[in-house]
Amino acid sequence: MKKKFATCLFLISIGLFSRAQDSSSHFFQKGLEEKAGKKYLLASNYFEKATTLNPRFIAAYLENGHVNLAMRKTDAAMQNFTKVHELEPQNNTAIKELADLYFNYRQYQKAIDFAGKCKGCENSERIIAMSYFKMEDYGNAEKALQGLLEKNANDAELTYTLAKTYFEMELETKAIPVYVKAIGLDGSKSLWSHELGLLYYNNNNFKAAVIYFNKAAEQGFIQSNDFKENLGFAYIYSGEFEKGEKLLLDIIARKPGDKEMLRIIADAYYQQKQYDKSLEFCQKLLEMDMKDGKALYQAGLCFQKKGQKQRGQQMCDKAIELDPSLNSLRQKRDIGGM
Repeated sequence: MKKKFATCLFLISIGLFSRAQDSSSHFFQKGLEEKAGKKYLLASNYFEKATTLNPRFIAAYLENGHVNLAMRKTDAAMQNFTKVHELEPQNNTAIKELADLYFNYRQYQKAIDFAGKCKGCENSERIIAMSYFKMEDYGNAEKALQGLLEKNANDAELTYTLAKTYFEMELETKAIPVYVKAIGLDGSKSLWSHELGLLYYNNNNFKAAVIYFNKAAEQGFIQSNDFKENLGFAYIYSGEFEKGEKLLLDIIARKPGDKEMLRIIADAYYQQKQYDKSLEFCQKLLEMDMKDGKALYQAGLCFQKKGQKQRGQQMCDKAIELDPSLNSLRQKRDIGGM
């Protein structure tokens, strides 16, 4: 009697399982139909019913993951693809999607791990390279990026990322030609042009800096006070004094009383041997504060350079009385010569 009862239960369980399988397949097909009609929410509901009835229904989890991606429900998509990976660790579709999702979630080490497992995935090497860059592992990023660029030398984004990698590694001479190449491949990125302008500026190539700062502005880069200041001084150091001064005076008009800006302009003109212009800005500083020793000292140097050595020396002596710390500057000049 017991054996008959057990057999009966077994047959009932088989029947229930069979019905559940049939129902899960039915809901799966309904999900595919709704997906084809781009009714993604309905499709997702059907796929969920299918996996509830059959918790090992890998195709339903995958389809649910894809429709959730279409609805930009990335958390739900992550759950579905993760479930597939748990049930079938070698499933390449789930691995690929998880690599992309972890990269977009900025979980770069996990992105690298999954991309490394993805067999034949076109995007895996790119995810690895970009993840290393985002993790500030510039040594590995450089190797990975170079490998990718050997296969596709005209990829603008990868070229820019390699340039930025060299910049972060403080290899500016390496960075500059790669930036130039990136901009040549894609001339629409204002940030790239601005960064290259800064590199040229820092390397005292002010004429090139002017070109790329202006290119950035044409491409829509926000012309903040900092931007105009860099461009203004690049103009002055490259000999285009009127253009530079116009930009810098505009900044001063926005920030009246900015003595440091006036001081830097005076020094820039002095370095460019524009002594009369330097004196103009020294005078502006002294009008703001007649006891400004630094401005008086700068003016004294200008007069000396203009050939009025006695007058200039007297002004420098007076400046040192006002600000004794300036004496060290005179001592350095006495040792090194004018």
